[in-house]
This record gives sequence, structure tokens and C-alpha cells, in this order.
Amino acid sequence: MPQSPAESGQMTHREILEALSGLLLAMFVAMLSSTVVSNALPVIVSDLKGSQTGYTWVVVATMLAMTASTPIWGKLSDLFSKKLLVQLALVIYIVGSVIAAFAPSMEILIGARVVQGLGVGGLTALVQVVIATMVSPRERGRYSGYMGAVFAMATVGGPLIGGVVVDSALGWRGCFFIGLPFAVIAFFLLQKTLHLPVVKRPVNIDYVGATLITAGVSTLLVWVSLAGNNFDWVSTTSALLVGVGVLVLVAAVYVEAKVAVDPIIPIRLFKDRTIALATVASVMIGVAMFGSTVYLSQYFQISRGMTPTEAGLMSIAMVGGLFVSSVVSGRIITTTGRWKRFLVGGMVCVVVGLALLSTIDDTTSLVAIGGFMLILGLGLGATMQNLVLAVQNNVSMSDIGSASAVVAFFRSMGGSIGISALGAVLSYSVAEKVTSGLAAIGIETDGHESHSVPDMSSLPEPVRVVFEHAFGMAFGELFLIAVPFAVVALICVVLIREVPLRTSNDAPVVAATTEPAPASV
Repeated sequence: MPQSPAESGQMTHREILEALSGLLLAMFVAMLSSTVVSNALPVIVSDLKGSQTGYTWVVVATMLAMTASTPIWGKLSDLFSKKLLVQLALVIYIVGSVIAAFAPSMEILIGARVVQGLGVGGLTALVQVVIATMVSPRERGRYSGYMGAVFAMATVGGPLIGGVVVDSALGWRGCFFIGLPFAVIAFFLLQKTLHLPVVKRPVNIDYVGATLITAGVSTLLVWVSLAGNNFDWVSTTSALLVGVGVLVLVAAVYVEAKVAVDPIIPIRLFKDRTIALATVASVMIGVAMFGSTVYLSQYFQISRGMTPTEAGLMSIAMVGGLFVSSVVSGRIITTTGRWKRFLVGGMVCVVVGLALLSTIDDTTSLVAIGGFMLILGLGLGATMQNLVLAVQNNVSMSDIGSASAVVAFFRSMGGSIGISALGAVLSYSVAEKVTSGLAAIGIETDGHESHSVPDMSSLPEPVRVVFEHAFGMAFGELFLIAVPFAVVALICVVLIREVPLRTSNDAPVVAATTEPAPASV
């Protein structure tokens, strides 16, 4: 029986685009899950009587589940049907979305976001793995540009759609229904268009490694997000959480390196210089990008008095830059096979953009803020997808799932750490500024009010001004904290050795094997 194009590995551009339609829609769903909720969060937290810590955990819950599950999805893609796994991730996302839409409390909403995160982790890892399976690294730049465009659409469309829905009769609960039609359509599109061969080999799922990685990361994130508010940074509770988290992660490294037959994160991959540096860069980018930008909507709504829809419109500048740079860089990389210049240039823009945003407060010109966000978007668009591309170019097809998931895992982990840590900093900074600000106008607080996320429209004018100023000043501090992490990522990117993109999937230029690399490589 003759092989199909997909089975033979020779897919035409049209066949790839047909299969890509469902994949990109799945990616759109994954991105939409966070962006559509971003402008609704201030309203959600106010409606469900939440706190700044609750605001943080609505975001962190999804990031944590996505982070912990990404390497598992990646490993499963090396063992089972990739199409079936993408469809399973879509189903999990749908279940989580329905639960979130009907959540009666912050606790249930956060739990539902965990379920959503499990599905998003699968979609984030698997879409890139499937594209890497279909397309050679040299041609992948073109399709990475398409992914960047979808990312931009979801990032622009999400806040806009979410803002409109929140301001409508549907309220914030409608935001969790928005992605469901896209998820269902993506499910059936993939069933019809995606036909990849399933490579049968013995299955050894690393349950112990997966459990240890999840437990270790979760413990440290709980510490980072609660320290400073629920207990002191230097305290017995902090020491206990950090000690347990570190010990569990050390055990995870030992299991992955010495015990697991088929490790979730193959330690041998890190012998490759590109993968090691890309991993560190991914963590730093995650901290800087997610940790600082996830709170921008809160800045516009609370500090600048915007509606959710208006806050969504403000994101156009950043995502416009992301859209342009991702598409243009992808096209040029496909033509030339050279990618490092875009990584370096992109990270320079990220550093500059964050540094400029660190100067904002509650009085900064919105035009200036839009310009700063544009620069940051240009940098992110040239960096994120191309970092994954550089890693995929250095591994064999049997490791493509694990390698892709490793980059996504560490970027998500950095994002989770950044959101938790900077959220804790934001909560502490705002509380301190609100307390002193209210005291200056003769209002004493018991500390609880200063940690809450208020309904700004219900506050008296003098109190509202205090909150606006406190949030405005605190957000500038967040971006300033993010700058050093971006600088470390820039250094890592500069040190990565550029290997021209290969034109087939047969063998990597530098294979990540258990044998030590020659000194000349």
C-alpha cells in the first residue's frame, strides 16, 4: 500500500497548511485562555470578594498546571499518537472552562483554572511538536511566523473580546465560554486534516519523575506567592517550604538522570550547549515577560480608570509589534537559515522595553506607554518562537517532543515564578503605599483593606486617588525588577552558538546524545 504524504514525510505546502489550520486554532484556544480573562480579572476578584493574592493565583494556577504538565505532554508525544493527545488536551481545556464559567467562589475558580492549565500545557507543547514533525527546521521559520501571527491575534483579540464581554450583559462568566466554539472546531479540524504516523515503541512513563517535578515546582511557587503576606520571607514557614521544594527537585533530578528508563526531562539533553543556554534564557524570559506584563490590565483599569474594553485596546501596541516581528523574522529565517541575529536583537528590545516601562506611574502619558509596549512586543516576537526553533534544530526526531517541551516547561516555570514573586511584591508594595497614603489623609486601616483589590467606582474621591497612585507607582517597580532577568536572557542568547538550520528532519547538525561532544564542536 503506498504511503500517504504525511507517512512518507513529504507533505506539500497545501497539505501542511490544511493540517496547520486545526493546529493553529488549537494554539489560538490555548493563548485565548489567559488573554481573554486578563481584562476580566479586576472585575472577577471584586465580584468574588478576592484579594491581590487571589488575583495572582487565578493566573498562577493555570501557569502552574501548564508548567508541570508540559514535559509530560512532550514525553507522551514521543510515545503515543500526537493527534489523539492534542484532541485530549482540547477536551480537558473545555471541561476546565465550563467549571470556571460557573464558579461560585475564588477557590473553585482557581481549581478550574488548574484544569484549564492542564489542557493548555498539552496544546502549547504539542502544537510545536507536531509542526516540527511535519516540517524541516529550515522551512519551520515560515510556519513559526504563522504561529506568531496567531499568538498576536489571540493576545490582541483576547483582551478586546474579554473586555467587551465583561462590559456586556454576559458579565465576566461569559469570558470562559468564548474559547469553547474554537476548541470544538479545532477538535474536528484535526480529526479531518492531521494524519501523522504513530511510531510504536515500548512505553515507560516516568510517573515518579513527573510527580517529583510537579511537587517541587508547586511547593516553591506556593512559598513565593504567599511569603510577605501570609508569613514573613525570613521565617520557619519559608525555610520549611524552600527546603522541601529544593529537596524534592534534587530528588527529581536524580530520578531523571539515574533511575527513569524514559525520563520526562532527559538530563542528557543539557549536554548540548544550545539547549542548556536556551533553557536558562527561557526561564529568564518567562520571569521577565509573564511576571511583568500579566498585571498591565490591572494597571490600566485601577491606576488609569479604564474600562476592560479600553484596557484591551491598550494592548494593541505591544501585540502589533509582536505580530510584525514574529512574521517578518520567520520569513527571513526561512530564506537565509540564520536565526541568531533575531534572538539577540529581540532580547535587546525586550531589555529596553522593560527598562522604559519601569519609569511609568499613574501620570505617565498613554502614548509613551504605548511606545514602550511596542518595543517590548517587537522583542518578544523575534525571541520566543525562534528560541524553540534553535533547540529543535539540535536534536534528533526521537527527542523532538521532549526537547520542545523542555523549553516550554522552563519558560512556563519562569513565568509562574515571575507571576507569583512579582504578584507578592505588588501586593506588599501597594499595601504599604495605600496604608501610608490613607494615613496622610487621616484614614487609619487594619491592613486588610490595603491588601484588597477594590471596586474603584465605589470609592470616595480621596481614597480612589490614593489607590490609583499606589498601584501606578508599584507597577513601575515591577518592570524594574524584571529588567535584570531579561539581561541574563540576553547574555545567554549571545552565548548560543549559531548552527544553520538543516533542510530535512533526518538528522540534527548536533545531536544530543549520551556521548560527550567533541571539543571542536
